[in-house]
Amino acid sequence: MSLIKSISGIRGTIGGPAGEGLTPIDIVKFTYAYCATLPSRKPVANGKKYKIVVGRDARLSGEMVEQLVCGTLVACGVDVVKCGFASTPTTELAVRFANADGGIILTASHNPRQWNALKLLNADGEFLTAAEGQAILDLADSDKFDFAPVDELGHIEEHDFTDEHIEAVLALPEVDAQAIRKAGFKVVLDSINSVGGIIMPRLLERLGVKCITLFGEPTGDFAHNPEPLPKNLTELSSTVIREKADLGISVDPDVDRLAFICEDGNPFVEEYTLVSVADYLLDLAQAAGKKNLATVSNLSSSRALRDVTEAHGGTYYAAAVGEVNVTTKMHEVGALIGGEGNGGVIFPGSHYGRDAMVGVALFLSNLAHKGMKVSEYKRTLPQYEIAKNRIDLSDSAMIEKILQSMKEHFASEKVNTIDGVKIDFESRKEWVHLRKSNTEPIIRIYSEAPTRERAEALAQEVIEIANGIINV
Repeated sequence: MSLIKSISGIRGTIGGPAGEGLTPIDIVKFTYAYCATLPSRKPVANGKKYKIVVGRDARLSGEMVEQLVCGTLVACGVDVVKCGFASTPTTELAVRFANADGGIILTASHNPRQWNALKLLNADGEFLTAAEGQAILDLADSDKFDFAPVDELGHIEEHDFTDEHIEAVLALPEVDAQAIRKAGFKVVLDSINSVGGIIMPRLLERLGVKCITLFGEPTGDFAHNPEPLPKNLTELSSTVIREKADLGISVDPDVDRLAFICEDGNPFVEEYTLVSVADYLLDLAQAAGKKNLATVSNLSSSRALRDVTEAHGGTYYAAAVGEVNVTTKMHEVGALIGGEGNGGVIFPGSHYGRDAMVGVALFLSNLAHKGMKVSEYKRTLPQYEIAKNRIDLSDSAMIEKILQSMKEHFASEKVNTIDGVKIDFESRKEWVHLRKSNTEPIIRIYSEAPTRERAEALAQEVIEIANGIINV
């Protein structure tokens, strides 16, 4: 597998010949480029070294990658705050807690065990902008390196920010710890042998929730495919039923994505993680008389967030796919809540990053207030089904032709082109979104409708149009 470079970082598989994955050489070059693009481009700014936070998930290559990254930072004259095992949101918050100049997260998120990645943060603990990320990619490819002299090398200190993160969650006014304790919830947690098994049980214990943990040891040897999709959560579902639990909780290896299982063992559906938390926060904001009830998600996320927002008298905004695009739009509109349909909850009251700990605390607060079973509450939300398909092409040049043809074919509908082509069929409450892959000659097709049948039919309609273009 080739190294995948993007504005948000680099990722690839570990091991094999150079050029066929994420190698030690790639890690050093990319870390150096990050240091070299810090504001003054000098190891020492105004007599004070830069300070960078480094945190990692538990995957097998984590310690090796951590040593390379920390050593390179020191060689660049940068002081390092090494967090060790830390979730992605913990590392994001740690940048602020440590008053650091940035951060590097070592995680391949939901990718399998052989993958790893470097994700880069600014001084606010947020992902870099497209321009900042591109500058680092360009510099890493230039092979121009200038390390610090021996008297200006950086130093490493170690600090575990897990407890600070938990305290920050509990301190949120929207988290009703008293109501959660009174409800006496029992949950089953699938922490997929990574850092979720460290932080999530401690948070739940502080909330008075009885937690049964599956795959809690942070070995990095994932017990199943780590993406929190229903097909990968069968043991979580069966355990929820067997233990008569109120809820099943699943997180990915770096704990920024969150999915729930209802008390009956059925999926709550990952798309509805954000919708349910938004429903709760909109309730609170509306009751408090707040005026700016804005929400944001990406173009491929469920319409249900828009419906819930407008039902509360708020305004929904769509962003291009990608967490940094969502947070940029959230800053722009002063959003109350935002995120992505993959189970990513971004609550600005905490920080501008996907955070499963915040998501769980807010969801349990909502459940305690509603006094319903999870499956009962799910039925009160707008009901939609999303289908995911793709068009494989032998010629990548055909992609733009297909996208342009879709714009023309559906010109009478509401068309959004900020990220591929999305067509909204307002009267039918359906939409279809076509996006090109950044790494393969593929067009990904996401479609949503009130029923699975209609969602699939809409995707097939688009695929047939595309095939007609391909076969001309």
